[in-house]
Amino acid sequence: MTATEDDLARQAPAPAEPAGPARRREWPTALGFIAVGLALLVLAPAVLSDFRLALLGRFVCYAIVAVGIGLAWGRGGMLTLGQGVFFGLGAYVMAMHLKLADAGAGGVPDFMKLYGDGRVPGWWEPFRSPVVTLVGVVVIPGLVALGLGAAVFRRRVRGAYFAILSQALAAAFAILLIGQQAAIGGTNGLNGFKSFFGYNLFDPVNKRMLFYIAAAVLLVVLLITWQLYRSRFGELLVAVRDQEERVRFLGYDPATVKIVAYVFAAVVAGVAGALFVPIVGIISPASVGVVPSIAFLIGVAIGGRSTLFGPVVGAIAVAWAQTSLSEAFPSFWSYFQGALFVLVVAFLPRGLSTVGSLLRRKA
Repeated sequence: MTATEDDLARQAPAPAEPAGPARRREWPTALGFIAVGLALLVLAPAVLSDFRLALLGRFVCYAIVAVGIGLAWGRGGMLTLGQGVFFGLGAYVMAMHLKLADAGAGGVPDFMKLYGDGRVPGWWEPFRSPVVTLVGVVVIPGLVALGLGAAVFRRRVRGAYFAILSQALAAAFAILLIGQQAAIGGTNGLNGFKSFFGYNLFDPVNKRMLFYIAAAVLLVVLLITWQLYRSRFGELLVAVRDQEERVRFLGYDPATVKIVAYVFAAVVAGVAGALFVPIVGIISPASVGVVPSIAFLIGVAIGGRSTLFGPVVGAIAVAWAQTSLSEAFPSFWSYFQGALFVLVVAFLPRGLSTVGSLLRRKA
């Protein structure tokens, strides 16, 4: 071979690696999407009564929040103990629109006549518009998370300090809501909705429609999250979690990576809160404070925070167990929940989703 031929050989592109292994790695995820879709869109409506299907719709909203926590905590290492804030922001935005829609053009929600001066506050008026409401459900939680994330992560607050700060934020948010009786219902919250964008909420057909919408949103959020996991951003997020200083040394800004993940988790939680309102029919400070925020986290931890489908399974399973066991053991459910959390953390730190892999290793 001549020198020219040697140069051409060196410049020739290396043979492409076979795509077989990558495709094989994607098969379990594809099968997981199919299983979740069939279970929610086909099996559940076929076997569950309207009441149980509405309950499952509520749990699906929790699962949507859990997917965002899985990205922020499982991949990003951010222990988000305040997701109830963003869940509540989306929920209250939707609830305000529904109350204004029920009151009619220029009407006043019923609780304002009872507790207030009979006038609608100016900051309520934009939410008479369905378009503004839908935009607000996404933008308001995202902007709040952007401001908080920039203030916290730019100052390199992390670990337990971030967790305590986010939990304190949830507590302050719930206290703020409780003190606003005339403006947003206070402790009672907002409830008694009659319609959802023109659809009668008392019609069983429309209730089933809401379940399908929630299930479809969950699948879309899972798909987006999966793409984020596979992207360069997902790799950076894991790198920031494991070696933040090394990522900074390589020229990337860890704060920006964390902020993006935090904002995404907040937007997802806001969308889940907006769906929660018409499905459940009420939103109150009890649904957005410290306890609900911790409950979101427990479901993610039990299911498996570092996996794609683990948070979904964990959130739905824990919520379903809480509903079922609290009916039979109303005074002891919290002990069951605490024991389950301790056992999973002690013996399965990566969650129940790793049981299959552990069994395969032993086999």
